[in-house]
Amino acid sequence: MFRTPAVDPLWLYRLLPFLRWMPRVGKESLRVDLVAGVTGAIIVLPQGVAFATIAGLPPEYGLYTAMVPAIIAALFGSSWHLVSGPTTAISIVMFGALSLMAEPGTPYYIELALTLTLLTGLFQLAMGIARLGTLVNFISHTVVIGFTAGAALLIASSQIKNFFGLNLPHGASFGQTMLGFFHRIGEINFYVLGVALVTLLTGMVVKRFAPRFPYMIAAMLAGSLMALALNHYLGDARTGIRLLGALPGRLPPLSLPDFDPKVLGQLAPSALAVAMLGLTEAVSIARAIAVRAEQRIDGNQEFIGQGLSNIFGSFFSAYASSGSFNRSGLNFEVGARTPLAAVFASIALGIILLLVAPLMGYLPIASMAAILFLVAYGLVDLHHIRAIFKASKRETAILLVTFFSTLFVELEFAIYVGIILSLIFYLMRTSRPNVVAVIPDPGTSPHPLSASAQLPYCPQVQVVRIDGSLFFGAVHHVEQRLAELEQQYPEQKILLLNARSINFIDIAGGESLAQEAKRRRKQGGDLYIYGIKPAMYEVMERGGFIRALGSDHIFAHRKEAIRHLFPLLDAETCARCTQRVFDECKALPMPLSTTAS
Repeated sequence: MFRTPAVDPLWLYRLLPFLRWMPRVGKESLRVDLVAGVTGAIIVLPQGVAFATIAGLPPEYGLYTAMVPAIIAALFGSSWHLVSGPTTAISIVMFGALSLMAEPGTPYYIELALTLTLLTGLFQLAMGIARLGTLVNFISHTVVIGFTAGAALLIASSQIKNFFGLNLPHGASFGQTMLGFFHRIGEINFYVLGVALVTLLTGMVVKRFAPRFPYMIAAMLAGSLMALALNHYLGDARTGIRLLGALPGRLPPLSLPDFDPKVLGQLAPSALAVAMLGLTEAVSIARAIAVRAEQRIDGNQEFIGQGLSNIFGSFFSAYASSGSFNRSGLNFEVGARTPLAAVFASIALGIILLLVAPLMGYLPIASMAAILFLVAYGLVDLHHIRAIFKASKRETAILLVTFFSTLFVELEFAIYVGIILSLIFYLMRTSRPNVVAVIPDPGTSPHPLSASAQLPYCPQVQVVRIDGSLFFGAVHHVEQRLAELEQQYPEQKILLLNARSINFIDIAGGESLAQEAKRRRKQGGDLYIYGIKPAMYEVMERGGFIRALGSDHIFAHRKEAIRHLFPLLDAETCARCTQRVFDECKALPMPLSTTAS
């Protein structure tokens, strides 16, 4: 009888991850997911317009980015609550990368943005397939904090001309913009400034006293009403208040990136930076919410979900997207239970766009500038910045270098610099494990090892603990520390190594231990090890280092090692010793001079 071959469920879940949470879907979950989706659609409406403006794209592209990519990321990611779409950090990086190649807002600029999005998705998908989900663990959170703080100032500086109604050069650097502002401060248009201030203050008040109401929408309404009144009574020629213009009332149109190899080569470095930044944002947000939702996140699956969302998005007029902290947090708070909430949000946003697109024509550009000022302020994480300054000089250095690189250098370079610094400091920490001489504490039971210099020590045996991995990068430091301890206690010829805290060893580490044993034996001493973990023992055995050390020099426990060592110690030295460090020492008679006294 013919039987259908069984399908591996693990493989099927990786290919179609939405099958994992489909059993959670029911009448009640559909209801709460629908409510969460509609709420998220309302929130992203002003955000999408603002973020597209930051990216140098027409406003509707921010809304397109919150539709198709969000659906794909929800279906092929692993998080129940992560909502993808346009983000501030990616928008500012895209503007920095593309504004040097084309005029923002032009058809060629849009084509480059779509091409960059496609490349970003391909990089992310490739990393997900290669199971490189743990890569984001090596990107310090300090890099993201420093980058977003710098990006906040760039966003604010880019909107100064619209906020104050000044004629400043387009695409100027941060320094040039601030210098131009101070030179033309006497040319401020107070009608424009008034609209911007009303928008800004309304947003701040609503956010402070009515946090449940979408403060951006309230701010936009207040600014639009004031602009409408001023233009009606004074005329727009006198006020100089410019309006955004109506959005096209249509769903995301099909689009085609540029497949020219030359263009792809030019955009590849920026795309890699955007890919890493987007993955860091998405996985960090997903993990933060998963802790509260008691869910486990698969980093590799998130890579795949984000990659597919950007690949598909590039063919549906969307620019590079990632996880949105505001929308994802809101999605969890309002009770969403499955990723269908993100799907419902995208559908609801499409309906809202068709209905309200003409009304966006009454939105003043000054109000958009004020909204972006609010966005910029929210990006500066003062709490964590203060904590970093207090806690660590190295993290402070990473923060400052990333921050100033963001302001004064190319944005993708700032990301790379921050990541490289994080990796350098990580390698420095792991390559300098703590190597300390320890002594059994006779005042406690069962005599745990202590590093206190006040305790008596054995004149013949030195017990040393290594806290960290013994690999090629750490070998020199460990050898140096062992040499220092040997110079400090030259009479201790025998080294007893506590290996309980060594989680990993490589060939270089094994060779180092073998050479240390060989050197000490030439000087009349020896090397013994106890507490080796199975993985470490396996590497040392395969490399022949157990044979070099001697299998009778490897022990499971300290007491077992001391029992073996004790008969090998110099009897005369033990007879004169008054320290009584080990339990075996206490069975010996005290020296005659001590007894007589």
